[in-house]
Amino acid sequence: MPITAAITAIEGYVPDYILTNHELASMVDTSDEWITERTGIKERRILKGVEQGASVMAIEAVNRLLKKRGISAEEIDMLIVATVTGDYVFPATANVVADKVGAINSWSYDINAACSGFIYALTTGAQFIQTGVHKKVVIVGVDKMSSIINYEDRTTCIIFGDGAGAVLLEPNTEGLGLIDFVCRADGSGRKNLYQKAGGSVKPPTHETIDMKEHYVLQEGQAVFKVAVKQMSDVSVEIMKRNNLTADNINWLVPHQANRRIIQAVQERMNLPDNKVMMNIHRYGNTTAGTIPLCLWDYRDKLKKGDNLVLSAFGGGFTWGSVYLKWAINN
Repeated sequence: MPITAAITAIEGYVPDYILTNHELASMVDTSDEWITERTGIKERRILKGVEQGASVMAIEAVNRLLKKRGISAEEIDMLIVATVTGDYVFPATANVVADKVGAINSWSYDINAACSGFIYALTTGAQFIQTGVHKKVVIVGVDKMSSIINYEDRTTCIIFGDGAGAVLLEPNTEGLGLIDFVCRADGSGRKNLYQKAGGSVKPPTHETIDMKEHYVLQEGQAVFKVAVKQMSDVSVEIMKRNNLTADNINWLVPHQANRRIIQAVQERMNLPDNKVMMNIHRYGNTTAGTIPLCLWDYRDKLKKGDNLVLSAFGGGFTWGSVYLKWAINN
């Protein structure tokens, strides 16, 4: 059989600090009931401390991953980090992570695709396995969203949290691993979900800081409508291309942006609740971290050979879906 890229280990990390809906209600005009009804979120994790960037969470997730798989960092050929909240404009956060974990034989870079980042990075890394170029590729989805959230804006501060998930990709000849993917993008949607200042178009100034333009800006209703359509469309497309039905899909692994979006995608795929991974109530939207954190949370329920459909939508706009067969025998 041809070589496929299979996930052979999964790990995650979330900070200790829990920001509950009740605490948020003391900061902005909101309530636990209002947040829960509209998003499904009950709490989210926040990375506290001085000079604690996204790499802190990614490093912890990767170190746990290596320990679980029983390999050394020197064996990693390539490390890709999906993030929109990198430690620096440059160098890449992946470079920092590779250095800190001791992956001295790897090359590394970041992918910026917002909430679709993990799917983009996973499909990219898989190509290096499938072509025989590399044997061990680490993919990390991580975001410290608290660093770009305005906690006076109740439309965004209730949604996002911090967290990281990491997977190891290795060659497989049993027909397991990544089977197919569909990735899309539409840059015309950028004004509905973006960070206005901080890039080369509008570099940081006193004015941009005073105007609070370094925080996430989101047109909620516009994003909701497009997210439901595009996540659903690519998920159904993946099903049709691979002759998948609701009966032979074991799990939908959706980006955890909003419970109502997840349920809309689930309905288009005709899947029951017990086939949908959901942990948004615990972590909120960790952007590139949501899908690997779902896999991590549900790892004990996954069986070798299970059919998984991953689906995400993010700012940019970016979106995509992946069909993979689970390769870990718990």
